[in-house]
Amino acid sequence: MTAIAMKTAFTDYKVADINLAEWGRREIEIAQTEMPGLMACREEFGTSQPLKGARIVGCLHMTIQTAVLIETLTALGAEVRWSSCNIFSTQDQAAAAIAATGVPVFAWKGMSEEEYEWCIEQTLRGPNGWTPNMILDDGGDVTLIMHEKYPDMLKDVRGVSEETTTGVQRLLEMERDGKLMIPAFNVNDSVTKSKFDNLYGCRESLLDGIKAATNVMIAGKTAVVAGYGDVGKGCAAALRGMGARVVVTEIDPICALQAAMEGYTVDTMEAFADKADIFVTTTGNKDIITIEHMRAMKDRAIVCNIGHFDTEIQVAALRNMKWHEVKPQVDEIEFPDGKRIILLAQGRLVNLGCANGHPSFVMSSSFTNQVLAQIELWNANGKYAKKVYVLPKELDEKVALLHLAKIGVKLTKLSKEQADYLGVSQTGPFKKDWYRY
Repeated sequence: MTAIAMKTAFTDYKVADINLAEWGRREIEIAQTEMPGLMACREEFGTSQPLKGARIVGCLHMTIQTAVLIETLTALGAEVRWSSCNIFSTQDQAAAAIAATGVPVFAWKGMSEEEYEWCIEQTLRGPNGWTPNMILDDGGDVTLIMHEKYPDMLKDVRGVSEETTTGVQRLLEMERDGKLMIPAFNVNDSVTKSKFDNLYGCRESLLDGIKAATNVMIAGKTAVVAGYGDVGKGCAAALRGMGARVVVTEIDPICALQAAMEGYTVDTMEAFADKADIFVTTTGNKDIITIEHMRAMKDRAIVCNIGHFDTEIQVAALRNMKWHEVKPQVDEIEFPDGKRIILLAQGRLVNLGCANGHPSFVMSSSFTNQVLAQIELWNANGKYAKKVYVLPKELDEKVALLHLAKIGVKLTKLSKEQADYLGVSQTGPFKKDWYRY
């Protein structure tokens, strides 16, 4: 059955407009050429079907790149039900394209908080008694909901693979408190995720969001980046590359020293609240930009967040101000004295709320980790305790290897004498058989 015919035969979904499916399909086909890791997974594992029998509930930004991930999981034998992990991050053409293939998707751009929770609930049960036995999460919302509301359902779940820093923090807290009921793979801290998606992805997509929302000139402006982790490093580099004077705020002495040695000014939010033109939060924490900070800001200062949740900016404290919508996800907030600040994506992810998120190539690296993590968790049932695991270095090397040819990279091979000198094989420590399924 074609995707177009499926529109009338399949109703287990809710998207903005199923008629966007053809547009989404064209963009998916383009993205596939930029996602060599996922396509290599299909080639390597498509015949063996290592995810056959897996029923995966996914909660991750429903973008074109995620569509390629979903179709990779199904190509490897999985059944999937999907929702987005952010109310503004869905690309409606991507959601439509996946729904049109018969995969249950519950996501649209601009849903309310109540609708967001409803969408997640729809993914937890399906026809004929369908419930998940695997979780693929981004931010930990599905994992948390299942632990708090449906603990009995977790008896059948073999594990969760988690995409983000924020979600991993949640998992570690649950493990520490003895509340984690399933094994968890920390995909975020794979080098080919955190040092690529978080760093290089944000380095490109942050400015996409700010520029698309405001068309502001970056050069000559003063920009404050709150946090100098991997996300903050990418954001600071992007802003400096466009000619901004960049100020970094940090709580960690090592990250602060790194920022200083890169030539950034390191100071407090209080010191620059009334001086900067652009503010970007990257921490995953709460109350990074407070109402007092915003009261001190310049007229038309731009305020945005690229951390996972909307807790970093005290948006709730702005609700009694006058809001002027410029366009979807771009609001001017008017203070009693007449000053206005420009708030992007209502404090949620600016790169997805106001633009298209990370490029396909860097998401291929992250999502290849997700696919391999799902394969391992599904096939190694009983091997892992109810703890949080970091994926092995061999996997990182495999993921990186799958992406080299696309960008014209050729590796130097060790001679036998060099390998013997280092005590490794001629291919280095990389082991091709870590995934044995």
